[in-house]
Amino acid sequence: MMREHAKINRTLLALLGLVLLGGGLLVLAGGADIYRRFHLMPPAGWPLAASHNVLVPSADQTRWTGTSWWWPTTIAALALLLLLALAWLLAQHRRHPRQLTVADSSEETVTVSNHALSDAVTTDLTMLPGIQGSHALFYGKHTHPQAHIGLTLGPGTSPEQILEGLYDAVGRARRSAGWDDLPTRVDLRVARHSPHRVE
Repeated sequence: MMREHAKINRTLLALLGLVLLGGGLLVLAGGADIYRRFHLMPPAGWPLAASHNVLVPSADQTRWTGTSWWWPTTIAALALLLLLALAWLLAQHRRHPRQLTVADSSEETVTVSNHALSDAVTTDLTMLPGIQGSHALFYGKHTHPQAHIGLTLGPGTSPEQILEGLYDAVGRARRSAGWDDLPTRVDLRVARHSPHRVE
């Protein structure tokens, strides 16, 4: 789901970038008089075909400003675009709840600090052999969170060597919180070897 979300974002940004790039090149070609210099034909209906032309003629700039609906419609459209942009921006950031709801035998609502549980899982992971660094964070809904774990493997350590320990650490976190499942994303990186001086 997260990968699909990222793929959609990249596709939309790529399309937007291509549109802006194409528009910018057309404006640059007209402003720099490239069509005349290199004997090129501008796109049909494109107003900015020479350096003395303007993108939006004065008559078109003031065509609707005298009407009663122009400014309210313009302001509403710009406000809608701003709200959509803000919504998209906020959607890019994972929601990290401060408190996580955990199960309890007394059937009362019990919460635990996201930071505290993240620190506990991080410490647990750091104890695994071959791990030089780790971090854990919970995000999503406070009742059904997901885990994001980052591990730095020491030189010579393979992912297969720490897989069982990683599975156990995630399982302990899930059982201690009383969750039925705990979807987990793991990012692995390998620490660089320190340079050796040969004499």
